Amino acid sequence: MGIDQVKNGARRAVFFDRDGVLNEAVIVEGRPYPPASAAEVRIMPGAAPVLSQLKAAGFLLICVTNQPDVARGTQSREAVAAINASLREQLPLDDILVCHHDDADGCDCRKPAPGLLIQGAAHYGIDLPASFMVGDRWRDTLAGHRAGCRTVLIDHGYSEPWIGPPPHQTTTTLADAAAWILKKTSMKPADEILRKLKVKMFADGADRAGMLEMYRNPWIKGFTTNPTLMRKAGIANYEKFAHEILEAIPDRPISFEVFSDEFAEMKRQALIIAPWGGNVYVKIPVTNTRGESAVPLIRELAGQGVKLNVTALLTLDQVRDVSAVLAGGAASYVSVFAGRIADTGRDPIPLMAAAVELVNQYGNQELIWASPRELLNIFQADAVGCHIITATNDVLKKLSLVGKDLHEYSLDTVSMFWKDAAEAGFSL
Repeated sequence: MGIDQVKNGARRAVFFDRDGVLNEAVIVEGRPYPPASAAEVRIMPGAAPVLSQLKAAGFLLICVTNQPDVARGTQSREAVAAINASLREQLPLDDILVCHHDDADGCDCRKPAPGLLIQGAAHYGIDLPASFMVGDRWRDTLAGHRAGCRTVLIDHGYSEPWIGPPPHQTTTTLADAAAWILKKTSMKPADEILRKLKVKMFADGADRAGMLEMYRNPWIKGFTTNPTLMRKAGIANYEKFAHEILEAIPDRPISFEVFSDEFAEMKRQALIIAPWGGNVYVKIPVTNTRGESAVPLIRELAGQGVKLNVTALLTLDQVRDVSAVLAGGAASYVSVFAGRIADTGRDPIPLMAAAVELVNQYGNQELIWASPRELLNIFQADAVGCHIITATNDVLKKLSLVGKDLHEYSLDTVSMFWKDAAEAGFSL
C-alpha cells in the first residue's frame, strides 16, 4: 500500500525514539541509556512485525534519537552510526535522524525541542498533525507535542520526574502503541460522518490561495464570492481575478456578484459575467441600497437563461417572491443569510425549513444556507433539507474535527494552553 495522502499531498508518519522503544535500553539506577556498540543492540520483541504493520497502513517510519554521549565524549559518531545501521538492517525504517548535542549546546534538534521532527517533515512532506510520536520518556512526548503530533508514551517506569503535558496515550509495549495508532487512523470519524450529509458545502471567499486550497478538498462542491470578500483580499481587477479563478477551477459552480446599485447597470454587468463559463452563477442582491426590490430584474434575467444566485434574503416573503420569478428559468440559487438571522437573536431553523418547502416547489432552484457562524450550522442545514451551505475557509477548516473524541480534544486544548504559556515565558 502506498503512503496515504492526508492533506494537500502531505504524508503521515510515525516518529519513534530509539533506545527503549525500538531497541532495549541499558537501565542504570532506573534510567535508560543506549547500547555501547552495534554488538549490544537488542531489538524490542515483536518490533519488526509491528513496524511492518504500520508501514502497510501507509505511514512513513522515522526514528528520531538524542545521542548526547557524542558531545560528552563518551561515545563516537561512528558507534552511533553502526548502531543505527544495525536497526535499519532489522527494522523497516525509512530514516533515522540523530541529534549529537547535549543540553548545553542549545540546539533546536535535541528533544524535547521538535527540530528533528520538523526536519523530517520538511524533507519528506509530512503532515505533522496527522502523525504520531512514540517515545519512552517525557522528552519524546514533549517534542511530539511541540511539533503538533499526537503522542504515545511506552511507560517503562523510569525513575525520573515528568515534565510537560501528558501524552495522548500511554501503553507498556510497542505493539499496544501501534494498535492505538491504527485504531485512531482507521476510524476516520470525519469522513464517515460527512459522507452521510446530503447538503453540499460551498466555500465562500476571494483569496486565490484559499480558494485553491478548498478546491483540493473533496467535500467542497462549489464556490461563492462577493465584493466585500474581494476587497478584503485586495482584488483590484475584478474581471482578471474572475478569469484566473475560472481557469483554475473550471468544474465546480462559482458565483460572482454584480456591484452596482442601479438595476440597469446590474443587468449590464450580469450579462457580461454570465458567459464567463458554464459553471458561473451571477449573484444579484434581493434589493438595492434604497430597499427597492430586484424581483423585476431577477425575472428578466431568469427569462434570458442567466443562472442566478439571488443573495441577501432574510425573510420568507423574499424567498416566496424570488422563487416564484425564478421558476421555469435556468438553474438558480436562493441564498438566505441564516447567520445574520441568528445575529438578531432569532432561531433561523424554522425559517430555513419553511424556505426549503417554498424552493422545493420548483425543480430549477436550490436553497443556500448562507453566512454560517459555526461548523454545527452544516448539520443544521442538512437536517432541514437545505441543498447548499456556504462557509468561509475558517469554518470549513474545522471539518477535520467532526466526530473527534472529546476527551482527546480536551487534552489537545490543555496542551495548547500549556505550550502557549511555556513559549510566552510566564513566571510567578
